[in-house]
Amino acid sequence: MEWSLSSPGIATARKRTLNWVAAVGRVTLMYGDMIQAVRRKAPSLRLVVDQMGTIGVGSLGLVIVVSLFTGAVAAVQAAYQFSNVVPLRYLGAVIMRSVIIELGPVLTALVVGGRVGAAIAAELGTMRVTEQIDALRAMGISPVRFLVVPRVIAATVMLPVVTIFSDAIAVLGGFAVAVMSVGVSPGTYLNSLQDFFFTKDLFSGLLKAVCFGNIIGTMGCFFGFATEGGAEGVGLATTRAVVSSCVLVLVTDYLLATVLFQIIFTER
Repeated sequence: MEWSLSSPGIATARKRTLNWVAAVGRVTLMYGDMIQAVRRKAPSLRLVVDQMGTIGVGSLGLVIVVSLFTGAVAAVQAAYQFSNVVPLRYLGAVIMRSVIIELGPVLTALVVGGRVGAAIAAELGTMRVTEQIDALRAMGISPVRFLVVPRVIAATVMLPVVTIFSDAIAVLGGFAVAVMSVGVSPGTYLNSLQDFFFTKDLFSGLLKAVCFGNIIGTMGCFFGFATEGGAEGVGLATTRAVVSSCVLVLVTDYLLATVLFQIIFTER
């Protein structure tokens, strides 16, 4: 089979690559618009607080359930891996460090991204197709300052807060399983937590959460503003926002983990 630059496969790949590059450019321009909008006039504190409640408080129930079972599963798996290899007195430390460095920020971002990213994209997408965003421009109101900036700020601020709750619940779930199922005494588990807690672990997890929150808010707003084609377009924008958020969270997690382990966790 002959391949040329005009073949359907190459043409499709080239089109997708160009679309991806164009999307990156549009996201960059949106960031520039956000910076300019904030420099001209600070966003309404009431709008930011409202979005913080929707994004943070509204996600706590789901995050608590996911975190509780994440800690429980981590305890079961760690106990199985430790059997006849590592003393179980280190079980609490392993659960805590794996949760606050990796599992807490990533799973919280995926859960919140699925819930909040979809909600933002659907809300702004509906406003887009019903021409409410154009109406804001006609009234002299900046849609970026009024709609985008509060959501991005709220997501960036609240995801680390939700992640702290997630970490605590996950460690508590691990504690319950370790004491009731594995046979580790409460004192041994708590002493392990105390002996192996390091501020740099918590800092790295919260730094990841800040970046993940910014990604979730940005992707939701970007795809919401790019919605076209009525109800079908809103559904498509919602799907793209969730998928993009999850993929970017995982990619960013790898990049941050590489940098953090080289800079923070490597003792010189």
